[in-house]
Parts: sequence; structure tokens; C-alpha cells
Amino acid sequence: MPYRVFSLDEVAKYLHLSRADIERFVKDREIPFTMRGDRLVFSKRDIDAWASQRILGLQDRGLAEYHKKSSNGTREVFPNAAIMPEMIQPEFINPAMTAKTKASVTRQLVELAATTGRVADPRDLLASLEAREELCSTAIPGGLALLHPRHHQPYMFESSFIVLGRSLQEIHFGAPDGQPTDLFFLICCQDDRIHLHTLARVCLMAHRTDMLARLREAPEAMSMHECIVACEQDVLRGKKAPAS
Repeated sequence: MPYRVFSLDEVAKYLHLSRADIERFVKDREIPFTMRGDRLVFSKRDIDAWASQRILGLQDRGLAEYHKKSSNGTREVFPNAAIMPEMIQPEFINPAMTAKTKASVTRQLVELAATTGRVADPRDLLASLEAREELCSTAIPGGLALLHPRHHQPYMFESSFIVLGRSLQEIHFGAPDGQPTDLFFLICCQDDRIHLHTLARVCLMAHRTDMLARLREAPEAMSMHECIVACEQDVLRGKKAPAS
């Protein structure tokens, strides 16, 4: 329901933040909102775009703080904390994508997603990914992109999942540092409650472990999968990669 609107308390719960956090964002005009009389309302369509871009731009401490808050909000779905063993399998990973452009990366990721059997309509998914990239690139510094749909609707997926592609050729995907990208996660969440948390989890794994280097060195999909599961455990234990 992309046209749903939230109240202040509803948007705080949706974003895994406190009411005070949202009130501060409103005061500083850092979050999209409108007034209906004397009542604050928040469009889900606008909030989804704002929240995902905010997570992609968070730095180490801010990202860790948000991840902790979102972990508390998703214990009902992930009581054991770990996400990756459920969300991604070795067969969901392509270690040798032949794509050479942003458009072909997106198409190949959708094709990979379709092989999971969890996508209701690959054309809908492709259109939603392209709409999200038109707002702002999902690439971040470090050669990583975290693609996700513009709108999150339950009918799009049979269940939540992640696919990962590693391109043979680095591709300019719009990262803020101007550097090319070669690792592409596609995050597809059926449940609104876990989308932002999953995005924050993968970002934190990239920031706080040596996941990106290990994914580039891994010889095949199985070892890439083992790297992802191991790096998630490092994050959950609070372990940081040694400084290079």
C-alpha cells in the first residue's frame, strides 16, 4: 500500500525509531511530512524512499545505533537475530555476472531473483527497482550497491530473500564517491517490518567486517555464502575487522 499514510506514532514504529526521534526530524525538517489541520501525517511512499536513503548514508556509529533499534523492532520475526541463513542461499548468488551497464546489472539481478521461485512478477520487480534508482542510486562507497524495490507490497514476493551478484567488470552505478561498483545485493522483503532492518544489517556488515574483500576473493558461490553468514555472526557478536 504505497499510498498509505502514517501518524507520528505509526511512523516511529515503522522506522524502528522513538517518537522523540521523529519529532526532532520534523522540527529540523529532515523527514518528509505534511500537516492535516493540526495533525502530522507521513506518506509511506515518501517515508520508504527517505528511510532507505538515510540508512545507506549513515556512518559507523549512527548505523550501529539504528541497527540496534531496528533489531529490537524485529525480534518477533527474527527471534534468533540472524537473518542471512534464512534470506540467502548459495544458489541465490551469481559470482560472475556479465553485465556491463547499470541497466543490465538490474536485469540480471531480476533474472537471478526469478530463479528463487519467490518473485510473483519479475516485470513488476524490474520496474520498481528502476523507479527506486531514478530517485537516487543505491550504490555506496566501497564498490557495493544495495538494490531494493521502490514500493514494498506483500503480493510482490512469496517470501523475503536476498540475491547477490558479483560482476566480472566494475560498473559505474552512481556511488557518491564516484567509484565503480562490482558487488550488488538485491534485497526483497515481503514484510515491511524487516526491510529497513535488513538494509541496515547488510550495511553494517560492509562497514564493520571484511565482508567486501572476502566476497571479492571468494572463488565461487558457496564460499561467498559462507562469508556472508560468518560476517553476520561477527556483527552480532560485536566483532570488528582488524584495521588494514
